[in-house]
Amino acid sequence: MADLLEAARDGDHSSLAGLVDELTPLLWQVARAQGLDRDTSSDIVQTAWLKLLGALDQIRSPMALTSWLVTVTRREAWRVRNASRMELPAKDVLFAELPDHGPTPEERRVEVERTRQLWRAVSTLSDRCQRLLRIIAFTRRPDYDTVSAALDMPRGSIGPTRGRCLAKLRDALSADFAEESWQ
Repeated sequence: MADLLEAARDGDHSSLAGLVDELTPLLWQVARAQGLDRDTSSDIVQTAWLKLLGALDQIRSPMALTSWLVTVTRREAWRVRNASRMELPAKDVLFAELPDHGPTPEERRVEVERTRQLWRAVSTLSDRCQRLLRIIAFTRRPDYDTVSAALDMPRGSIGPTRGRCLAKLRDALSADFAEESWQ
């Protein structure tokens, strides 16, 4: 192999072809050992030989040549394998198989439409009912004294007024639903 290396350095193409014939099976095994397919392994071996052409004058001994080519082939295989892992489509990535517990686009659309219907129905109520229902809906535990002061309403009438407002809202939503089912 030392004679082939020296002749290849001097530009003898047949000596370079002899090196390729002798070492390609080893490089092929190194590339395939990284779990790559046939075509990718072939490309990696070819890349290793091309890199050798640029560094042929730096190789001092036949043992160094073999070791150098094996190292280049292994590193190129790692680089290609890692690059292909990063290029996997999202559906092929492991975490993409986790269940999505969020709403589907259809469920979101339905929720948006329901919210729109609710606020349309709320807008048909009296101003007093709208204000009361907004306070009740958006306050975690409304203090009736604060509600009484904010709405200028007797504390004892908040519950019954809320009940009447909710009944009117229910009627408005039922009417809206009935009208929609006819369309």
